[in-house]
Amino acid sequence: MDNSTMVTEFLLLGSPDGWDLSFLYFTVFPMTYLGTLLGNLLIVTVTTADQNLHTPMYFFLRNLSILDMCFISITVPNACVNSLTGNRAISVAGCATQIFLVIFCASVELLFLTIMAWDRYVAICQPLQYPLIMNPQFCVRMTLASLLSGLLYAGVHTGNTFRLSFCQSNVVHQFFCDVPSLLRLSCSDTTSNKVLILVSAVVICGGCFLLIVVSYFRIFSAVLKFPTRAPGKAFSTCTPHILVVSIFLSSITGVYLRSSATSDTLEDMVLSAFYTMVPPFLNPLLYSLRNKQVKDAVRRLMGRQLFSGK
Repeated sequence: MDNSTMVTEFLLLGSPDGWDLSFLYFTVFPMTYLGTLLGNLLIVTVTTADQNLHTPMYFFLRNLSILDMCFISITVPNACVNSLTGNRAISVAGCATQIFLVIFCASVELLFLTIMAWDRYVAICQPLQYPLIMNPQFCVRMTLASLLSGLLYAGVHTGNTFRLSFCQSNVVHQFFCDVPSLLRLSCSDTTSNKVLILVSAVVICGGCFLLIVVSYFRIFSAVLKFPTRAPGKAFSTCTPHILVVSIFLSSITGVYLRSSATSDTLEDMVLSAFYTMVPPFLNPLLYSLRNKQVKDAVRRLMGRQLFSGK
């Protein structure tokens, strides 16, 4: 195929044919984005300012909140601006950057959630060894390893996608650039891409999910076996985590592993919104409003601000 026929930019569809979703981009998307930023910024501020929250659990929660603010900022503001201006064009380089950042944030989010599940397992099932196992150096190493793994994972999938030729259409049936949408536009053989997605989903997503399930199974077994370990508190701490992981994995799996022959544009957009917007929005609600330590820290922080303002 001659290079002159290759696309130089993509057009983000924004809304499926026959649907007007402008109300989402003017109301739901901005409100969700603002709520996500405010909620996660609150967690970052409180867990940084309050010495009582300088523990491994809140170290990873702070990292997760920073990541979530970045994650939702990759897609939502651009979608809202595109809908407002009517300019839905995005360059090939811009599309590649967006795909790289989305995959990076999604993979690191999954790794952080897995580490947080394991952290809860050690805290509840091995409390005496917790300070030794989850020491500050280990927490920093795990964070850096997650970030480097995310960079490698995103680089492989982005590079493998943009080695393809796109010469059929430049209309991306999504409100942001993602791999499944581009594979449908390619006039190259995408078999290796689909195999790579399947293998990575089984190894990475499946492996993380297995570790999370095993961690929570051991937690639940421990608290049921020893009622003195406050089973109610353990369940209230772990249930929000399980909810976020379930939403995240089910929606992202639905987007990436569905057959293109059975793919529905509206359903793809809804599932994509779920894995890019819902977990970042829910995390501060579930981890702060349901967490007594965080709520107490917020009160202490507000009390200090009021006192210093007098």
